[in-house]
Amino acid sequence: MSLEIAFLQDRLYPSWNGLFLTRDHLTASYAIIRHNIRTYQSAGVVAVVRGKHSADSELKKFEDSQDSSDRHAGWRYFIEKTNLKAGTDPEVATQRRQAELDGRESKAMRETKTPIFPPSHPQK
Repeated sequence: MSLEIAFLQDRLYPSWNGLFLTRDHLTASYAIIRHNIRTYQSAGVVAVVRGKHSADSELKKFEDSQDSSDRHAGWRYFIEKTNLKAGTDPEVATQRRQAELDGRESKAMRETKTPIFPPSHPQK
């Protein structure tokens, strides 16, 4: 990829609030995930949308419609960039996200070569 093309892809675009977004922020998909901050339990993906601005708006809708007892119980939402297609069924998105997380964890465990305790060396 040439430098000129790379520059065009990283170009900044103005948004409605005066901040500038990259092309990636406009075209990337984002998953909105529900989780519990008290129990660390995940309820999975609730939506997959295109664009950071849309994800922020959708997140706000979920938060605004949330019952106060639900929020008091620790349930929150967060946004995560994803390679899933916008509009993916939340159940399917949750399964794929979990499989990806499991794969990354498994890979990290295989690549971990540092022992917890240093090897013992007999004194000479």
